Amino acid sequence: MLLSFLVFLSLILLGMPVVFAIGIGGLVFFLTQPELQLIMPVQLALAETQNFSLLAIPTFILASNLMNELGVTRRLLLFAHTLTGFLRGGLAQVSVLMGFLMGGVSGSAIADATMQARLLGPEMVRRGYSRGFIAALQGFSGLLAVAIPPSIGLILYGSIGQVSIGQLFAGGIGVGVLMALAYMLTVAVLAQKRGYLPESPIPPSGSALRKALRESFLAVLFPFLLLATLRFGVFVPSEVGAAAVVYALFVGFVYRELSWERIRRALEHSVRDVGMVALLISMAAVLGYGMKWEMFPQKVSTFLLEAIHNPQIALLLILVSLLLLGTILDSTVMIILLTPILVPAAKALGIDLVYFGVLMVLTCAVGLLTPPVGLSMYSVCSVMGCGLGEYVREGWPFLLATLLVLLLAYLFPGVVLFLPRLLF
Repeated sequence: MLLSFLVFLSLILLGMPVVFAIGIGGLVFFLTQPELQLIMPVQLALAETQNFSLLAIPTFILASNLMNELGVTRRLLLFAHTLTGFLRGGLAQVSVLMGFLMGGVSGSAIADATMQARLLGPEMVRRGYSRGFIAALQGFSGLLAVAIPPSIGLILYGSIGQVSIGQLFAGGIGVGVLMALAYMLTVAVLAQKRGYLPESPIPPSGSALRKALRESFLAVLFPFLLLATLRFGVFVPSEVGAAAVVYALFVGFVYRELSWERIRRALEHSVRDVGMVALLISMAAVLGYGMKWEMFPQKVSTFLLEAIHNPQIALLLILVSLLLLGTILDSTVMIILLTPILVPAAKALGIDLVYFGVLMVLTCAVGLLTPPVGLSMYSVCSVMGCGLGEYVREGWPFLLATLLVLLLAYLFPGVVLFLPRLLF
């Protein structure tokens, strides 16, 4: 198994696409085990795509792309602008609130960050915001999509680890709200120092708020409907994604933006996104079988139980390790590979699996915005045309705010568990 990991890491460092590095690493394991047949990697890869619990992923991805195509994004932007445009650094505050609202639509941090950079970036440049600040702001605002339902990361963790997706969704909301508040406070402090002005001189009137909410109500309602249908047993997680697709089509019909061309574009994007995730899951199944064969999850659990008797210290060690690992591995890959190892360890330590899952997924996602492999970081820097040095210089306050929220959630589990306990 050690040789497989060394091959995997070497290929990553050489720049090979992650999915092929995982597959080759898994194949190396089977080549070094004469008692295992070489037909097994093919069977494992195909069998993993037939996992019923993963059915929620393609349907949620399709629902997200449909809502993006059918006018939801534009209406959420209008609502966010009405709500926060009067604050200092108005467009920056709009970006944070937009990230929070879009998290309930896209479920993808990279998609959110890229979309917002394209949507708001040019206007923010005209208003005097630096390109590095805009890139960092949009990148970290996109991170809110990892916490707010329907987070793809939480769906992956829940499906692979056999943890309630409904409770994970509820747990992510509390941390997502704290992160949004922390980013808005960071923006307010930076805007005060740099003289970024509000978009509107006065707070919105009641009638303006009601009008903006009325026009975007169906979009804002989406994550709450998800939780309600899961809580009252209307749908199971594999069904609620399909219901979300129907809801997205309904929203497009109500907004009079439903057309065959937009549906075609949403299907195109969804096929690409689902193909990428499915291939990752398939290849991870091959490497994951090697971990199970070598009893790696049990060895990790035994080590943590024997070496560290305090569950909170063990959890802190795991989270710090994930934070460091996230600088060289994509968060989706980490969740797929490490969930089968870390869930048994957390269970053995007596750590609540919903609490652990929310912290694990968010900690892994921080790597999307840190050098050298941060995919969101490269995406927003490319859109905004800024260098990595400028991005890092402007982004450290947002990184600090993110780490402080994660520390707060680690120290006070109620931040994560309050809503799951209340609703479930």
